Amino acid sequence: MLQSLKIENIAIIEHAELELNGGFNVLTGETGAGKSIIIDSINAVLGERTSRELIRTGTSSAKVTAVFTEVGYAVCDAIESIGLNPSEDGCLIIQRSISADGKNVCRINGEPVTVSMLRTVGRSLINIHGQHDSQALLNSENHFRYLDSLAGNSDLLSEYQRSYHNLLSLKRELKAISRDDAEKARRLDILDFQINELETAQIVPGEWDRLTAKKNVYVNGEKIVRFLTEAYIAINGTDEDSGAVQRTESAAMSLQKAANYYEAAETLSEKVLSLSYDLAEHSADISEMISNFDIDERELDEIESRLDLLYKLSGKYGSTEEEMLEFLENAKREARDIELSDERIAFLESEIVKAEKETSLLAEKLSESRKIAGENFSQAVCGELEFLDMPSVVFEIKYGKTDYSETGSDDIEFLISANIGETPKPLSKIASGGELSRIMLAIKNVLSDKDNVDTLIFDEIDTGVSGRAAQKVAMKLAEVSRGRQVICVTHLAQIAAQADYHFRISKSVEGDKTYTHVTALDYEGRKEELARIIGGLEITELQLKSAEEMLRNK
Repeated sequence: MLQSLKIENIAIIEHAELELNGGFNVLTGETGAGKSIIIDSINAVLGERTSRELIRTGTSSAKVTAVFTEVGYAVCDAIESIGLNPSEDGCLIIQRSISADGKNVCRINGEPVTVSMLRTVGRSLINIHGQHDSQALLNSENHFRYLDSLAGNSDLLSEYQRSYHNLLSLKRELKAISRDDAEKARRLDILDFQINELETAQIVPGEWDRLTAKKNVYVNGEKIVRFLTEAYIAINGTDEDSGAVQRTESAAMSLQKAANYYEAAETLSEKVLSLSYDLAEHSADISEMISNFDIDERELDEIESRLDLLYKLSGKYGSTEEEMLEFLENAKREARDIELSDERIAFLESEIVKAEKETSLLAEKLSESRKIAGENFSQAVCGELEFLDMPSVVFEIKYGKTDYSETGSDDIEFLISANIGETPKPLSKIASGGELSRIMLAIKNVLSDKDNVDTLIFDEIDTGVSGRAAQKVAMKLAEVSRGRQVICVTHLAQIAAQADYHFRISKSVEGDKTYTHVTALDYEGRKEELARIIGGLEITELQLKSAEEMLRNK
């Protein structure tokens, strides 16, 4: 249940807070006062698409905070599905901030989340039904969804879609390999050349780096010998000058002499003498390295030739040895597939027959399930519409067949006759705005037990309804609110009078800015607001009495 809503800097709302309750809540107010902005704010905090145009003029950001209590298992499942842990007390706090630069900051119980994660949780919290639902009802492409919802076809539809996608995949593969013989021969010639060229090269991972390093040694041979010689001389010395070995030995002897008078120098003398032995050994190693160093011009030519080949192959088949070897494996696989294409084609054709059979059976199951649900749906909707002051309505479902698609093979369309003697026709042909509103409400009520959402919002679903029909819509909304939370934006006094809680949305101009205010009405406030809705500009005593009677008789 939505317990509270805090709105900051959304359109003409600088700051507004709503403390809502379970049962039937209504929002009323003059046109343009900001009722739709509150619905936009709720949509925003639920993660739905929004625009930075919502940000109040003169401010850099907007923020909406919603607090939910007593959240059900469906909400907890949604929270866990995005990697968060539900609160143990059943409380949920969600926030969304929108900046003028287009950035969004979303949080669930203080944890940062993405907009899509927020939307996943939001859709388990609130269902919003508005005038756009009535427009969606006019599109027959949506009608199968109502029957699937009533029939609980979610798993069956998923199974059908898996089979349907498998069928499409098999057909795509069959089309891809069904070439004529001449095209196959041309492609095989190309593949054979590529395979032969790569296999002849006998590519080994790491070879390029190894050969490049060896070439670098040969190319810089003179420098290497010169530097090694300099190192040898520095350690071993020359006839004219002593090196590090001789000087270290001399140092060790001097330390030994000092040890005759200063015992502490004995250990240091031994260490320095050991160092001179190490230097002498390293000097021998350097000498051997110089003697053994040889530039094999023939091997250098072979290295350069091999590197040149690898470079040319890399331009065709991949920049590294691994990529070239992967190209080789793919070429071999494609060649095998072409050579075995006749067998593969026969296999695919067999699999397609099986997939078509499976898809057909599942599509038929969907059709049967929808027809059974449709009978119950038609009866239930007619019952609801009869209560909503459409006693002569005939609500039928027309079934047809189409090619297989993502949703099955059914062409389903709702037909209606609102008056005795009229042949049922598509909703788009005959239903008025008021009739569509009542049909939508009837459908929502029939399907109300098929979801686990505790909060329903009806945004001006009473469009085109008045008089006795409005009273019936009001009673039905009150009925729907039993055991759950209903929030309704309305212009009708009959609906507002049936509510358990009433909020007035008003606006004022202060200076050069417009401000929206939300006021929770007490009994006297409700009387005045109902009288305003009934009468208009001036509220009379008779209108107040009528409002009071409506409240007493709810």
